[in-house]
Amino acid sequence: MRLKLLAVAVLMLALLPGTAHAAPFDVETATRAYLDTLQGAARAKSNAYFEGGYWLVLWGTLVSVLADGLLLRFGLSVRFRALGERLFKRLAGVTWITALCYTVAGTILTLPWSIYTGFVREKQYDLMNQSLSDWLIDQGKDVGINLLIVPLIVMAVYAVIRRFPKNWWVMAAGVITGFLAFGMLIGPVFISPLFNTYTELPGGPIRDRIVAMAKAKNIPSEHIYLFDASKQSKRISANVSGIGPTIRISLNDNLLNRSTPQEIAGVMGHEMGHYVLNHVWWSLAFLSALAALAMFLVSRIGPALIARYGARWGGIRDLGDPASMPVLGILLAVFGLLATPLTNTLVRVDESQADAFGLDVAQEPDGFASVAMKLSEYRKIEPSALEEMLFFDHPSGATRVRMSMQWKKDHVPNAQMVVPPPMPQAELTPQ
Repeated sequence: MRLKLLAVAVLMLALLPGTAHAAPFDVETATRAYLDTLQGAARAKSNAYFEGGYWLVLWGTLVSVLADGLLLRFGLSVRFRALGERLFKRLAGVTWITALCYTVAGTILTLPWSIYTGFVREKQYDLMNQSLSDWLIDQGKDVGINLLIVPLIVMAVYAVIRRFPKNWWVMAAGVITGFLAFGMLIGPVFISPLFNTYTELPGGPIRDRIVAMAKAKNIPSEHIYLFDASKQSKRISANVSGIGPTIRISLNDNLLNRSTPQEIAGVMGHEMGHYVLNHVWWSLAFLSALAALAMFLVSRIGPALIARYGARWGGIRDLGDPASMPVLGILLAVFGLLATPLTNTLVRVDESQADAFGLDVAQEPDGFASVAMKLSEYRKIEPSALEEMLFFDHPSGATRVRMSMQWKKDHVPNAQMVVPPPMPQAELTPQ
């Protein structure tokens, strides 16, 4: 009888609030709970979309090389230069006309590829909200910007090639850096509004939470911008853009309308990380170094190619001849392909640093893990380590969820595992 009473007492004690001993929070189990919410057709669709992008990088380079190769094979770049010589006496004018024609020709030759990758494929995977006509209007705006800016960059680079024939690549890298900085400066104010409408984020709990997070890290919070990305795409996103006086944090309406307050806080904390950690400036420095390396390689390989094939390509004289633009285009396209793992890694490191900052400022590990899973709409959620290193310019969903759960274990007293609901299922569209 006493043993029975003792057993009942022990059972009642175990059931009292605050006396139960929960199992320790396990990071891998909690991570697996999130990853396993993406199953079946939804996971297959996510994997197929992102893995197809691996090949798009290669095929995109081949399309670019083919387009430039056609311009060389039929001597079109020399004809562009000849047109410039008929219209202008100064080399600057000749270079400008050649670059203008080169940009138009390249746009036309690669248009089918652009339509497939930018519109058809996005429609197939149910990521695109635009009609073809609306998409083409946006592309027309983009082409107009290129026709305005690209010839100016080309004029400056070729002027440097002619003025400093031995070490022109150093000056050219400086020119490219200057244009990059200028583009980053004016982008949020003059370029982005051509494609989307930017307004102040309305007042309310969401804005109040973001402002409180910003003030905690001494981040200016007078302006928080919302833009209507939903008219183009279903992707949820936010970004830091601009430099100096134009730097700003913006979130798109998909994020606002398709995410919980906890998820939004996690994403905006991440973007604040980019701001505080000066990633915009670090990116500019990295791109400048990459431009210097690219120009150095062009300065060594380009002249050899022109010496051997210049006459066959219609009469390209030397590297300072504006007709050599397709040669530079081919070399830069190949360089970009080979440098992809490096650029992906450096960007991914920045993104990981911003993730860690965002977890600290937002303190929403489950919110950030949940929104990382939502990004599976266009990012493979659980790649191999090699895939992530080579092809991911952001940490994978698995990496982000695991980081979130580790933060939760380290910073949340008596952390409890959340069992998230399954991700929405999706039909895999045949390709």
